[in-house]
Amino acid sequence: MVGTAQRNPGAGGVDGGVGVTALLVAAARAIETHRDDSLARDVYAEHFVLAASASAGWPVRMHQVPDGDANPLWGRFARYFGLRTRVLDDFLLRSVQAGAHQVVLLGAGLDSRAFRLDWPAGCVIFEVEREGVLAFKHDVLSGLSATPKAARVPVPIDLRADWVGALTDAGFDATVPTAWLAEGLLFYLPRATENQLIDTVDRLSAGGSALAFEVKIEKDLLEYHDSPLYTATKEQIGIDLLNLFDGEPRPDSAGDLADKGWSTSVHTPFDFTRRHGRGPLPERNDALEGNRWVFANKPSV
Repeated sequence: MVGTAQRNPGAGGVDGGVGVTALLVAAARAIETHRDDSLARDVYAEHFVLAASASAGWPVRMHQVPDGDANPLWGRFARYFGLRTRVLDDFLLRSVQAGAHQVVLLGAGLDSRAFRLDWPAGCVIFEVEREGVLAFKHDVLSGLSATPKAARVPVPIDLRADWVGALTDAGFDATVPTAWLAEGLLFYLPRATENQLIDTVDRLSAGGSALAFEVKIEKDLLEYHDSPLYTATKEQIGIDLLNLFDGEPRPDSAGDLADKGWSTSVHTPFDFTRRHGRGPLPERNDALEGNRWVFANKPSV
């Protein structure tokens, strides 16, 4: 049984800006974990929420939400994150089983996959994230005596800095296949930064590598300013996602990878709702309408 971590009032790295969104996703994973029909289980997620001042009072169980699944944030939006977690879990496990010997989590946030998924022997998990976020995660997981199920290598650096050098120094090997994941990351980045990141992943990927990432394709995010998801997130927990998202027109990163020789597939989240039989479905004024999950594979030479 995992014990309860002590609240840390100075949860550096997750107490403001984009860092708070990592707590939002952790709370959603906690709620998903305790559903009877859960798609993904993360026993560590609730402890991140309980340990941070920024998330004081947030629910980690569905029964703590007065209006339950009717709540746009802790019902539908949390279900979205639960579905996303399951789909990307499956992607990573499928990739390493197909021969990727290392995993790179770009903007890892409070990802606990190194601890909760069953990895094959010899697999290495690199977590690229800002130092403050990794320090907070380390404190919480250490307090729980959590043990990773693969070799876990934190890489404390901002993606706007020389993360390639830091990743290489941490032991990353560009000559072997890699499974890359950018979960809930790209829509916070300027267009040029996203282009550079995709180019860099291509350059560092040996044949047989795979990449999954999430994008938004709306031409104008502000058209959804009164969407129930965005409104509830701002009113209930003070996170204005539209203010955090980068407002520039987004690049076609899936098309860019296809031009570089990768095979790509682009899906709506609703595709996986129908596949798994649970999760969000389209609705009017839907903030999820433009979300796409992209999967790409680099052919072996």
